[in-house]
Amino acid sequence: MGISSPALWTEFFERYYREEINKLAYKLKSGGDSRSLYVNFVRDLSIFQEGKLGEELIEKPDEVLIHAERGLANATNIYGISLEGCKPRFYSLPTARKVLIRNLRSEHIGKFMAIEGIVRKVTEVRPRIVEAAFACLNCGSITMVPQEDSQLRHPFECSKCSTKKMVFLPDSSISVDSQRVKIQEYPENLRGGEQPQTIDVILEGDLAGSVNPGDRVVINGIVRAKPRGLGQRKMTHMDLYIEGNSVEVLQQEYEEFEITEKDRELIMQLAASDDIYDKIVKSIAPSIYGHEDVKLAIALQLFGGVPKKLPDGTEIRGDIHILLVGDPGVAKSQLLKYVHRIAPRSVYTTGKGTTTAGLTATAVRDEVDGRWTLEAGALVLADKGIALVDEIDKMRKEDTSALHEALEQQTISVAKAGINAILKARCALLGAANPKYGRFEKFTPVPEQIEMSPTLLSRFDLIFVLKDEPDEEKDKRLVEHILYSHQLGEITEKVKNVVAEYDEDYIKQRAEKIIPEIDPDLLRKYIAYARKTVYPVLTDEAKEKIKEFYLSLRARVKENSPVPITARQLESIVRLAEASARVRLSDRVEPEDVDRVIEIMMRSLREIAVDPETGEMDIDLAYSGTSKTQRDRIMIMKKIIDKLEKDHEKGVPEELVLEEAEKEGIDRMKAKEILSKLKLHGEVYTPKHGHYKLVSKL
Repeated sequence: MGISSPALWTEFFERYYREEINKLAYKLKSGGDSRSLYVNFVRDLSIFQEGKLGEELIEKPDEVLIHAERGLANATNIYGISLEGCKPRFYSLPTARKVLIRNLRSEHIGKFMAIEGIVRKVTEVRPRIVEAAFACLNCGSITMVPQEDSQLRHPFECSKCSTKKMVFLPDSSISVDSQRVKIQEYPENLRGGEQPQTIDVILEGDLAGSVNPGDRVVINGIVRAKPRGLGQRKMTHMDLYIEGNSVEVLQQEYEEFEITEKDRELIMQLAASDDIYDKIVKSIAPSIYGHEDVKLAIALQLFGGVPKKLPDGTEIRGDIHILLVGDPGVAKSQLLKYVHRIAPRSVYTTGKGTTTAGLTATAVRDEVDGRWTLEAGALVLADKGIALVDEIDKMRKEDTSALHEALEQQTISVAKAGINAILKARCALLGAANPKYGRFEKFTPVPEQIEMSPTLLSRFDLIFVLKDEPDEEKDKRLVEHILYSHQLGEITEKVKNVVAEYDEDYIKQRAEKIIPEIDPDLLRKYIAYARKTVYPVLTDEAKEKIKEFYLSLRARVKENSPVPITARQLESIVRLAEASARVRLSDRVEPEDVDRVIEIMMRSLREIAVDPETGEMDIDLAYSGTSKTQRDRIMIMKKIIDKLEKDHEKGVPEELVLEEAEKEGIDRMKAKEILSKLKLHGEVYTPKHGHYKLVSKL
């Protein structure tokens, strides 16, 4: 037998965890329900007794954990309270004990291990019976039966009068809270073609209910195996699961970030610098050349506006949605991937491989008790974070409908398998799309070039068109930048894999161009700090400025001319301005924020909402692809066909229609284009070639 004994554990706890024991005793005294004492394995247990006790815990956890529990119960505390029933929980295991789920083998059964992954599914917290109470119907005496397995064990007979008539008493039985959690491997650790594997973890006591779907966690516990099959028919193949001893949550929401005093000082220093916006822009994807305005918009998206709940219960979202549309090769996906790396909680997916269930939630039948539970999809996992959808235009039409509700109401309603639920999806969305003909056509409106419905497009606060236009000076800088990055990558790979002649200083010096201005970790904390503590309010000057901008654009509208901007853009400006104030950690939205935001907004609208024919801004062109001038022309053409139909039984000849259109001032080519569009949309038909008739009367 090893060296483990309750007395040795008592010595360990009293030497290293005196303060924590007193805190625990105080909590118990004041009626708290937490009965856990967390032990840092690497820091303390691996030093104590030359690490022998720690080794024993890993090899024979069942016996050693009982000793540790008894040892903790005997430890003295200043309140003189019994620590009976308190659990020592071990975290921060040595790296050698961390295994990938796929590498769990039979030799690990019964050992203390650590696995990490993403929480996929969480069942409800339910009591599990530890000791069942049975009453004898004959003499009324109560027998307690310890329970091990998932099936309830009955006593054979009454210990007093030997009758077999026993009845189970749920109320007198002793039970603990229990919960099953499904952990899945990190997708980024997989080799090609491997599927991420999952394992069930059982959490009991105060661990139950401590994790949520989407959390990245390390689970420390004992690997167990149970035979497959039901009742008497057990198979020789076994399923592994883990009996959780402690949980470390790695990736949290913005709110749960640990920000130390030192971090705060650095954050305050950054916020006070004059060029904070430049610094942040330079810290977003520094290896991608140019696109400063897009990077600024993404920075504002990470900071986010202020979500509001009005007294009448209306909720206004604070999250900013951005769509990047661009020619191939302008690094859209790279931008998305970079944001995925720096945003505290983000989910990356592509449109082609995504279904509605994958975006929202899937109803899954639980294999143990047959209950239906919901498994969260990408938008729910990104709650309070950012969802990145690449190739959003390639999504099937029926799947994009799931995005509508998520973008505006920030919820997802599910009615599946008898579960009616509204899940929260308070995430910002950053989407990327390619034009459907491969490259941008200058004179065709954006909606015609992206396969997305106008209703969905109008929910984006900003739409950026990233064009790849030849420009000698810019191209020269771009070439240098890309080649420089490649060369640096080559050097680092060479140094990593073979002995090379480059020294570290040389690499550091060269990397300076591509190293972000602000360290990604600090930037993450900066964003978290801003989102948690800064809630900017519009100043009167800023309000005036927004009002002026909105009204001046609306005022341009003359009788029968296009609408340049709608209330949706007005809300976008407010959200963006709040985010801009957050960047400075300012609790007031100043006019300078509004100026900055209007500039971004105008850049976005100029790209997508200027009618190439009239040069006027037309918001409908941006979101539906049909400008005011086109709508007017379509009406004229339909009227012409309607008028001439009376004289032509078999449809109006094309030539006649074109002649009439010319009289109305519509160019022949334009008129032909409109006719083919009307035919495409099913508004006119051709009874015989070259003759047109209206489908329905005007």
